[in-house]
Amino acid sequence: MARIKPFKGIRPPKSIVQEVVSRPYDVLSSLEAKLEAEGNEKSLYRIIKPEIDFEEMIDEHHPDVYERAIENFNKFQEKGWLVEDPEEYYYVYAQTMNGKTQYGLVVCSHVDDYMNGNIKKHELTRRDKEEDRMKHVRINNANIEPVFFAYPDNKKLSEIVSKTVSAPAEYDFVAADGVGHHFWIINKKDDIKQITEIFGGIPYLYIADGHHRSAAAALVGAEKAKLNPNHKGDEEYNYFMAVCFPDNQLNIIDYNRLVKDLNGLSATEFLKKLETNFVVEEKGPDIVSPTGLHNFSIYLDGKCYSLTAKKGTYDDNDPIGVLDVTISSKYILEEILGIKDLRSDKRIDFVGGIRGLEELKKRVDNDEMKLALALYPVTMKQLIDIADTGNIMPPKTTWFEPKLRSGLVIHKLG
Repeated sequence: MARIKPFKGIRPPKSIVQEVVSRPYDVLSSLEAKLEAEGNEKSLYRIIKPEIDFEEMIDEHHPDVYERAIENFNKFQEKGWLVEDPEEYYYVYAQTMNGKTQYGLVVCSHVDDYMNGNIKKHELTRRDKEEDRMKHVRINNANIEPVFFAYPDNKKLSEIVSKTVSAPAEYDFVAADGVGHHFWIINKKDDIKQITEIFGGIPYLYIADGHHRSAAAALVGAEKAKLNPNHKGDEEYNYFMAVCFPDNQLNIIDYNRLVKDLNGLSATEFLKKLETNFVVEEKGPDIVSPTGLHNFSIYLDGKCYSLTAKKGTYDDNDPIGVLDVTISSKYILEEILGIKDLRSDKRIDFVGGIRGLEELKKRVDNDEMKLALALYPVTMKQLIDIADTGNIMPPKTTWFEPKLRSGLVIHKLG
């Protein structure tokens, strides 16, 4: 069952929230963060990407960078840019993109639920990335950024959320990318008690985005428990911060591929080889979106082609074998183009669908890449089926939008 608790959030005052909050640490480079934070000493990038504080940016993993993170975190609190709430609360964090709003509950999840599989994952994590985030959690003694969970839609939770958001929001702003961010405090004891009890009846939570942050937070919590000779199990470090959304509100968008060459084939030879496993149709000079599962679009030499996977290339009873990323990886990238390891091969690049299909077309037309491959988005049902069966999705399969803003609330580990 999902064990959660309220917490004393550390938050920016309403008057400066837009100066403090930032995009997540892992969606932009150090240089991009430095440019975004230029002239703004209150930017959270100075805590989550503190390498930007150095005149000549040093490596983000340098010991001085981690030290600067805690210096800045302390400074933000001393100057009143981040202030701790007086009591333990839950929070509602809603995001609006393209006219659609999704409502998440900000809670603290139990470390043991991650360790024993009650918090389910669908991606592999890399130890070097885990260790980087673990250092950041350790030195700040806090979860500066939340992780992004999904839970099975629950009517009673929806009623509490609806009641909460009927009041004016604590924060309400639109970021530079056009996404609206709205934030409420749940401070009524009956609501807090009811939320805790309802989650106690939910068997599993699912990591949507933030696998490395989840692993790092849980591992640091377990580490602290082991090092504490008086560990009781109710310490704050036993929990880490997450924003939990109903699964029926979330939107996974496409995650597309670009390839630098055709593995020695001409365009004609490549298209001919595709016909073994796909029905190939020319669509004209403009790249078009795939029309549904098992349909793909490629863009090559100024032309777009629709590919429809033939029967026998996928298995509807296999949660991995049915995925379009599996079909395209096996029958296009591996068999024809010789790309066997998506994590390490330098001939392939990945583009989140938020950038649009025109980004794919542009990078092929300017000869940076030879081939664009557009995929139909994975569904939440597919993600949950994979997590429930203990499987792991292939690399670069899911892209969630909108991304959570960091800095709306922070959780201290005690």
